[in-house]
Amino acid sequence: MPPASPPTLGGRLRYGADGAQLHRAAVDSATLVELSKALAGHRRGQAGSRLFGVAGLHSLLGRNGPAGALAAGILGDASRPVRAILFDKTADANWSLGWHQDRVIAVSERVDVEGFGPWTRKQGVLHVAPPFPVLSRMVTLRLHLDDVPATNAPLLVAPGSHRLGRVAEVDVPAVVGRCGNVACLALAGDVWLYSTPILHASEAALAPSSRRVLQVDYAAEKLPIGLEWLGI
Repeated sequence: MPPASPPTLGGRLRYGADGAQLHRAAVDSATLVELSKALAGHRRGQAGSRLFGVAGLHSLLGRNGPAGALAAGILGDASRPVRAILFDKTADANWSLGWHQDRVIAVSERVDVEGFGPWTRKQGVLHVAPPFPVLSRMVTLRLHLDDVPATNAPLLVAPGSHRLGRVAEVDVPAVVGRCGNVACLALAGDVWLYSTPILHASEAALAPSSRRVLQVDYAAEKLPIGLEWLGI
């Protein structure tokens, strides 16, 4: 669905109050070059490529890395990356995504635990919908490998919607209308952090070229006995 009104710009958002925050130049250009090389073998021109076992990601995304330290600043020393996805929006794959909440996590194997389900597989990766409190204690990080001006499909977020719990699909338009929507513009090397349950969307790029984003979910807690985060 389209935004309720034209988006405002997100440079002044704060994580605590709004559920999202921009960190300028969090990753330097040399690191971006190495990251681009590490990800070059993954399929381009698709909505999202699940990543696992990619060399070099741990030093970047771990709690002492330039990106991972930002998530650790919110979640604490137990923070760790639990899922990574590469989004690559191009002229040939210029999709849009309506307003929604992220509601699944990636795990290593299926173990039936009360409150966890339904189960799905995406590109061979096992996912499950956890109880909402698990999602509310997670952080999502978006590291931009390319510039994202207003014409290159910036992420749209509804500030404060992360505090509203699980939002029924029928209520999403009204919630976005109340919260407003903000465009998360970025330059290559910038990082956006947002609370995983925040309502967000993405339109098709007006002038598509390349919009690569490494999106990583972080958590600090252990899952119930038998369930394990997939990790990166």
